[in-house]
Amino acid sequence: MRRFKMWQIILAVLGVVILLAVVVMVIIGVSTSSFRNGFNASAREVLSKNTPDQGIVTEADLAGLPEPVQRYLRYTGVIGKERINTVRLKQTGALRQTPEDGWKNIKAVEYYSVNPPAFVWMGQMAAGPFSIISARDSYFDGHGRMFIKMLGIKTIGDVQGEEMDYSGLVRYLNEMMWFPAAFLNDNIRWDAIDSSSAKVTIMDGDRSASAVMYFNEEGALTTFVGERYREVSGEYVKETWETPMTGYGEFNGLKLPVKGEAVWRNSSGDFTYIKLEITALEYNVAEIYK
Repeated sequence: MRRFKMWQIILAVLGVVILLAVVVMVIIGVSTSSFRNGFNASAREVLSKNTPDQGIVTEADLAGLPEPVQRYLRYTGVIGKERINTVRLKQTGALRQTPEDGWKNIKAVEYYSVNPPAFVWMGQMAAGPFSIISARDSYFDGHGRMFIKMLGIKTIGDVQGEEMDYSGLVRYLNEMMWFPAAFLNDNIRWDAIDSSSAKVTIMDGDRSASAVMYFNEEGALTTFVGERYREVSGEYVKETWETPMTGYGEFNGLKLPVKGEAVWRNSSGDFTYIKLEITALEYNVAEIYK
């Protein structure tokens, strides 16, 4: 009889544990879905704000650009292709927060508007057996924001302000390498440096950001070097930020970087914090992924 009652107690406890686990999973699922719904709403807004350009890129559009930039754009294959208005893409990769951390796998999706320049990105990674971190990075209406939640419930980061505004525009400028026809737009200025590099500046209203792009003899973009703000000991400092290209591929008839990484470079040493690969990329599809 005692053994029977013991089993009853064990089964009852297991039932409670299972019920609690189910409740927690439901809460996580609902919260994660809510985070994604918020991201999707932002993506639709980014895509809807774009002012379409129906033109075709011609050889004449390259006239007056520094020679390495002309070489780069010809290499990508943009001549004869339609102008880009909106972009959507998917990524896989790995991320770490400090040099001592192990790499954690990440999946991401991102949407862009070309005119005006804007993007919204969402990445998700597993931080433990029952822990998912969701992050949303964006630049829209001249303002940048990084919003991070754990399990879709607890906010562990929500950074806004002048530093994020500038850093967001630099990120956008960098990622134009995935839709290079946009480098011909009126809000872009090029300044010659030498036969393998050029300075590029993007303007968005009264805000601007610059970087240096490097190209090989064939015309392929090899790296992008600019400055962004990084949190160090609770404060934001501007540091050198570089994104070396580690692999090329073809999307929509264009030769594009499909693998790369991002590196903070400073006096204390280089820190590679993310490695990404493009797995899908589409132009002028003003809809979010299903």
